[in-house]
Amino acid sequence: MQVTIGEELMLLSLDDESGVAKEAASAGWAVAGGILADLVLAGRVTVDDGLLAVADRTPTGDPLLDGRLDRLAEWADHKAAGKAVGKAKASEWLTKDRPTAVRDAVQRLCERGLVTEERHRALGIFPVRRYPEADPTVERELRGRLAAAVLRGEDPDTRTATLIALVHATKLHRLAFPDLPRKEVEPRFEAIAAGEWASGPVGEAIRTMQAAIAAITVVTAATAATTAVIT
Repeated sequence: MQVTIGEELMLLSLDDESGVAKEAASAGWAVAGGILADLVLAGRVTVDDGLLAVADRTPTGDPLLDGRLDRLAEWADHKAAGKAVGKAKASEWLTKDRPTAVRDAVQRLCERGLVTEERHRALGIFPVRRYPEADPTVERELRGRLAAAVLRGEDPDTRTATLIALVHATKLHRLAFPDLPRKEVEPRFEAIAAGEWASGPVGEAIRTMQAAIAAITVVTAATAATTAVIT
């Protein structure tokens, strides 16, 4: 079964038994970046110098990607209204898309039968949803590809290299290899992320996402510091 990069990243984040998303904040960035990367790989979106543009609005045939392509095109048209060049900041899109990207990726995993949705109420009041694994075949194959590239040093294909670069960018190494210290696998992640493929359009999209994460982190830290002073 072929799934999107965003869905693969979501599978890595979801605990197989409890269905709880691990490292949810960073995983949200990775999922949003994965969906964008898939659109770049499909030739539907371009990212250049931090700006994105919809190059082709033809559907890809994947519901998750096509739904995102429609939203992105509408958003980019709105942002570029009145400008000479129909482009918008990719960092703004990733920031806007992160919450809904996770929701839509999980929904698609449910539709594929890879996870199941469980609902209950915490303390009998607050609604909670969990997504335990229902079919392990896709995640098993995914982790096999990651092990081949990172642990055995095999050359990954472009999609796997893209996923590895996104995991590295969002520092989610432990989701990929929970039983290994980060320092043991991070050098190989970094080497793959900096490979020749990274000079292309997908590499540009990932670097843009890294910059967006760094900017949000700085703003968040500054806000927290200000709040602490006021308090």
